[in-house]
Amino acid sequence: MHRTVPVAAAVVISILMFGCTPAAQQGKAARAAGKSVTVKGSDTMVHLVTAWSESYMKAHPDAEISVTGGGSGTGIAALLNGTTDICAASRDMSPEEKEKAAREGSTLRETNVARDGIAVVVNPSNPINELTLEQLKKIFTGAYANWKEVGGSDGEIVALSRESSSGTYVFFQEHVLKKEDYTPKARLMPATSAIIQSAASDALAIGYAGLGYAADVGRVKVLKVKADAAAPAIAPSEDTVRNGTYSISRPLHFYTGAGVGPAADDFIKFCLSGAGQAIVREAGYIPVQ
Repeated sequence: MHRTVPVAAAVVISILMFGCTPAAQQGKAARAAGKSVTVKGSDTMVHLVTAWSESYMKAHPDAEISVTGGGSGTGIAALLNGTTDICAASRDMSPEEKEKAAREGSTLRETNVARDGIAVVVNPSNPINELTLEQLKKIFTGAYANWKEVGGSDGEIVALSRESSSGTYVFFQEHVLKKEDYTPKARLMPATSAIIQSAASDALAIGYAGLGYAADVGRVKVLKVKADAAAPAIAPSEDTVRNGTYSISRPLHFYTGAGVGPAADDFIKFCLSGAGQAIVREAGYIPVQ
């Protein structure tokens, strides 16, 4: 479950100032007891990690888990800078990030906490129900600009993408675009929820989102994907992601420093427990066990 690669040295826990409300007093007590944990990174994972943290804090009233997004790259940078305890990442660390970590002379622990399928979403009014990986590549690189080119109605394709700091952006570029550049006409969205909102309101839009978001919202159509023209069209689901028949899937990671504190370590153990993995399934993601 764990893999060791270089990372920054000590983890620094940020100390936030609160007022004298009961919640603030509880937060101060958690920090004083060394039971305050920060998790930062992947927007795809935010509502999953939030669900984990809420469940964990119910069982551990003296704990405080703070969860923020910003993208996998932002989370990795925060971990390397020592400003978060746990980085949530929907992609592997890049060679450049590993080189930066190696220069710090310490180690990083990678833990696979869930799996995710990347759903391709369009407006419910769109007549298209399936696309090949090659068609998706041409749409998002700009080679195709009109829905007629993939068997749809006449209309300019509006490609929706996450911003470059997003792990989903990087994964989609590597596995679907084959590392080619996105079309300069792509609309870069600050969060997955913005892609869902835009696809739900724009009949010509197409975007991609973590399966947990697409399944939860229900306001968009999730397309089936074909590995090639001769392959069957496969819808993303727990079964198809697990058995590898759905083409666009990935592991979701926690990265921590080698010297991570017992509170963060205990939280990760909870996420991997039977109760934690049940939350993974409830949130629309794929358990690792």
